[in-house]
Amino acid sequence: MIIRRRDFLKASAAATLTAGLPRLARGVDTASVYDLERFGNARILHITDTHAQLKPVFFREPSVNIGVGSMAGQPPHLVGKAFLDRFGIRPDSADAYAFSCVEFEKAAARFGRLGGFAHLKTLVEKLRADVGERRTLLLDGGDLWQGTGFANAMKGADMVEAANLLGIEAMTGHWEFTYGEQVLRDNLARFKGEFLAQNVFLTEEAAFNDAKAFDPASGRVFKPSIIKEIGGHRVAIIGQAFPYVPIAHPKRFTPDWKFGIRDEELQKLVDGHRNNDKVEAVILLSHNGMDVDLKLAGRVTGIDVILGGHTHDAIPLPITVTNAGGVTLVTNAGSNGKFIGVLDLDLAKGKVANVRYRLLPVFAELLKPDPAMQALIDKMRQPYVDDWDDKLAAADRLLYRRGNFSGTVDQLICDALLNELEAEITLSPGFRWGLTTLAGQPLTMEDVLSETAITYPETYVATMTGHQIKDVLEDVCDNLFNVDPYYQQGGDMVRVGGLAYTCTPAETVGKRISELKLANGKHLEAGKSYKVAGWASVNQQSGAPVWDVVAKHLRAGRPPNRDAPGVTLKGVDDNPGITKLG
Repeated sequence: MIIRRRDFLKASAAATLTAGLPRLARGVDTASVYDLERFGNARILHITDTHAQLKPVFFREPSVNIGVGSMAGQPPHLVGKAFLDRFGIRPDSADAYAFSCVEFEKAAARFGRLGGFAHLKTLVEKLRADVGERRTLLLDGGDLWQGTGFANAMKGADMVEAANLLGIEAMTGHWEFTYGEQVLRDNLARFKGEFLAQNVFLTEEAAFNDAKAFDPASGRVFKPSIIKEIGGHRVAIIGQAFPYVPIAHPKRFTPDWKFGIRDEELQKLVDGHRNNDKVEAVILLSHNGMDVDLKLAGRVTGIDVILGGHTHDAIPLPITVTNAGGVTLVTNAGSNGKFIGVLDLDLAKGKVANVRYRLLPVFAELLKPDPAMQALIDKMRQPYVDDWDDKLAAADRLLYRRGNFSGTVDQLICDALLNELEAEITLSPGFRWGLTTLAGQPLTMEDVLSETAITYPETYVATMTGHQIKDVLEDVCDNLFNVDPYYQQGGDMVRVGGLAYTCTPAETVGKRISELKLANGKHLEAGKSYKVAGWASVNQQSGAPVWDVVAKHLRAGRPPNRDAPGVTLKGVDDNPGITKLG
């Protein structure tokens, strides 16, 4: 049985009582900040989208995260004051700093960095010890192996070691697939936990050629789920990998595999665990993205809680979705190691009787680094530090990425492409990963790599017509703002340089982008050709890696381009997914 409506009344009340997150103050005892009231008989810990960030980081949450259709004004599409009001967070608190963009620079100086695997290890061990080792389970929602120069150079092997020491017992994937099948399998052979993905199958041709699969009969490439005994109760964990890997990334990395959301296969799996395996709870470890998870929760019955990732949404409390079988709770646990989700379950025979969930910020200043994890991190970083620690420049302003349309990091990348590749227009992908650098801080090669380190970093210069450029913008915009979450297949909006445009998110495909103008004020002509530079193309390229282009630009000491992003938004004046903070 899943959580019934009457049972959820208790769960909702418990969640409301814990809405107040830890208040950070210098000198406060760590135990008091992270001392959670004991509840239930099973604890599941959840991290996701750490993007290989082994050290504590600054990371500014978005000031633009617009929802359209039924998602307008609903979590996760709330930012700034609207977000704080929705979750009852005081604007000048440590919680506001961790969960929002409000007065970020001022708060960063006060509260410091978050995350770091050595600090996370300390917190994980405390949360385990509080309830007993046999009553806990640590899960990772994917995007664990990618996001830094170190991870890229080591092809994720460093993160496998860190995951093993942290004690991750199961994970699913997204960027992990971009290392290619052989590297993926080599890393998984060293991973001490389970890699779960119910929605990855062999292509018909690969199945015919007897390609390697976990289950040749069904064509599933990986184990779809596991059953864990926690506190004497049986809990099913189902993995849901990112559904659109061959669309969002070069197909050459996964030529024999097909992905997708695969509701029907998921429902059969849930039903089998419920009816045949007699589990007390079913948990979906998902990398769908939160909007997709909210829709899926209304379609698939029998799932108690979705522990979500991919969209980097840090949501303090679960969102309740009612479906034909009862209620499913949907969560999303942020990114970059900033948070750990704590799901405490009161399991009874055949059901979840009650639940309590908290998303805890990992304040590095309040957590002593675990010595063993710190030693491992230092050892893995040592071969690369000398080459990547040299100062290229200093940040002339707050450099951040996350946001639907632009970030100052992306402006810097676009400026580098424009200048170094002598282009008229630049296109840079709307990746959600990447760190924040405070104004005045040095920029090193390690910092540049934290914004650009992927396995297909080659730049390109191409000739495109104005019509083709508009089509690219329309296509990416539809991925972002399609009212059906199942068609939201990419990241944020492609970033542009040398070009301004107007976007109306609530319009339909083909009608969202208008008023395209070049930097000189002239209109983009549909039939005219333009020199366009970019990187991270799904088609194989041969240009210099983007990090070398950006580093060259920074070393040249060119005057920074402080022009505001050339994006004008229409129809969003009252949308709480946008704030004037930047």
